[in-house]
Amino acid sequence: MLNAANSTFVIISSILVFFMTPGLAFFYGGLVSRKNVVNTMLSVFIICGLAVVLYVAVGYELSFNGNIGGVIGTIKHFFLSGIDLGKVTLKDQGLNTGTYLVFQMMFAIITPALFVGAVVGRMRFNYLFGFIAVWSIFIYYPLVHMVWSSNGILASLGVLDFAGGTVVHINAGVTALILSIFLGKRLKFEDEHYNLPWVLCGTAILWIGWYGFNAGSALVMNSIAMNAFLVTTVAASTAMITWMVLEIQTGGKPSLVGVCTGALCGLVGITPAAGYVTTVGAIVIGILCTVASFVFVNYIKPVLKFDDPLDAFGCHGVSGIVGSILTGALATKTVNSGITENGLFYGGGIHLFLIQIVGTLATIVFVTVMCLILIPVLKLFIKMRVDEKEELAGLDFGEHGERVDYSIGEDTHTIERYPDEFRGQLAHFDKNRYD
Repeated sequence: MLNAANSTFVIISSILVFFMTPGLAFFYGGLVSRKNVVNTMLSVFIICGLAVVLYVAVGYELSFNGNIGGVIGTIKHFFLSGIDLGKVTLKDQGLNTGTYLVFQMMFAIITPALFVGAVVGRMRFNYLFGFIAVWSIFIYYPLVHMVWSSNGILASLGVLDFAGGTVVHINAGVTALILSIFLGKRLKFEDEHYNLPWVLCGTAILWIGWYGFNAGSALVMNSIAMNAFLVTTVAASTAMITWMVLEIQTGGKPSLVGVCTGALCGLVGITPAAGYVTTVGAIVIGILCTVASFVFVNYIKPVLKFDDPLDAFGCHGVSGIVGSILTGALATKTVNSGITENGLFYGGGIHLFLIQIVGTLATIVFVTVMCLILIPVLKLFIKMRVDEKEELAGLDFGEHGERVDYSIGEDTHTIERYPDEFRGQLAHFDKNRYD
């Protein structure tokens, strides 16, 4: 029987998760240099269109319909043809197929958007568009099936991932790492951020949307959803403060970018554990994930020398890995009686902890292997990196023919750069210069 309250809760959660993608566009757009803002924001926002079309075409079927070896589903209803969307398929929650499909579709949108931060300023838009399509089919949908389908191989092992630690964050983070390695370093490193208020605005939107992400993953309005909401808030707040303290201790000054990054690390880290841990567990996760990401971004990444401009792997990958493993230590039946055993720190022994390590490593290996196949194969058909001239000038105009700002100041700058073209018109303003 359809449960109207739960259905309304999940639909509202779906809207919140959808809101995260334009929020991420503002977050990333504010972080990049002025000449790559349009490209970065468009690269994120276009996924709202691409991911939806792919999901209704084959994504839902490959994720949840049928089963091939616990790895992937089967396609029997292309573009959802013949599916009864009104049928109550999740009977315990009272949700029909359409409601659950819409909720899961929002995750299919936000996940590939996360790794855009690793390729800004270097990747051709056509290649990114094509890669997101094949990545969704060959990596994202299979991973969803393995972890969240009742027939999935990782689900059958007992891997816990409440809202996307493996499926979303480790997946996107590892993809970001592999893409950045294939792309190579930027020709010119620029520390300029286009708009810090956008970064704060984007962070706030992401934080708000994360309540739909985590609390909504309970699929019912109950104590587990409430707990997910609470621990999400606690982990993000703890992580924000932790990053700020680390910045002060190592650099002497807290930064807005750092505080926003810290909050996101906490949100990432608590995602797999949100429905299983207490507020104390959330504090532990918030601190440890942030410390791990801070150390990686500031000390390990410079040694490895790969170029991930917006630290998609350092934030989503590292914090996702730590959060996923810590779920095996901090999960407790007092929060969620549906889990089969307590975590390591709650008297459950080492079994669940080891299961989480296995699930985390399996995700890393699967995504890495598939990326190593998909990226070079796609390069045979679509050039991956923009040419040197376009990269130095910026992708906004080269890839899209647009600029983020059109102002009098910019027009004046253009005149100064090309004085010969304006010699006749401007000669009377500065005779010494143009005569």
